[in-house]
Amino acid sequence: MIDRPRRPGPTVRAKVRELTEAGERRHDDRLATEEPLEIRLAWPGSPARRVWVTMRTPGHDFELAAGWLVHEGLVRGTGHVASVAYCTDTDLSPEQEFNVVTVTLDAPPLSDPGHRHDTLGSGSSACGVCGKDSVASALTVSAAARWTGDLPEPDVVRGLPDVLREQQRVFDRTGGVHAAGLFTASGEPLVVREDVGRHNAVDKVTGARVLAGDPPAEAAMVVSGRAGFELVQKALAAGVGALAAVGAPTSLSAKLAGEAGLVLYGFTSARRCVRYT
Repeated sequence: MIDRPRRPGPTVRAKVRELTEAGERRHDDRLATEEPLEIRLAWPGSPARRVWVTMRTPGHDFELAAGWLVHEGLVRGTGHVASVAYCTDTDLSPEQEFNVVTVTLDAPPLSDPGHRHDTLGSGSSACGVCGKDSVASALTVSAAARWTGDLPEPDVVRGLPDVLREQQRVFDRTGGVHAAGLFTASGEPLVVREDVGRHNAVDKVTGARVLAGDPPAEAAMVVSGRAGFELVQKALAAGVGALAAVGAPTSLSAKLAGEAGLVLYGFTSARRCVRYT
């Protein structure tokens, strides 16, 4: 019988020593898993090629890959992705088998992946724009059509982080991951995803919609951390109407949101929220 490699889970067990005023206690704990994910892209007439490597929390890997392609402007909306699968190249070790994903498109991508996404592209779990070949390319935004539907009222916005928090199962176990969620104007959660990288969590949310055949655009996206430039960029690429962050925005994210017509909230909690655009 051949032992098959196990797909990595979102958490791993660790033995720890907890040191308090009362003394030391040894016990088992859970850490958020952080492993690399290589994304490869193929389309008719073009063999699979590596376009990105990121550090992520395993789980919803296909969604992460599909969402990343949307946010990078390589595909738009639904119907462009023919298949997503783990790579089975014979030169991959068993440990690598579930860390390489190949996305096959039914037509060439909307932009040339060789310009901004060469085989050296990589990023950490903390950064959504690492690997760009220039400042100008990092600031290039592939935006979907502007959201024209209803937007959540401020009282709905203030309640969104609590709804998001209720679905953060991996955070409950580890305290070490970010979350992102897509919501209707009335505050109904459509999809919530977690990851050690805040940008990966957003990729997973958009990818979940794309792979389900649903449009990634919706009234509001909520993120558990700050609203950095890369998250505003992804929200615009997905076509959402408002981005609400538990933390603060940055100067560049507020500038980009204002110019593009994205409603941006920061310091969002049950007591208050601050609207920047």
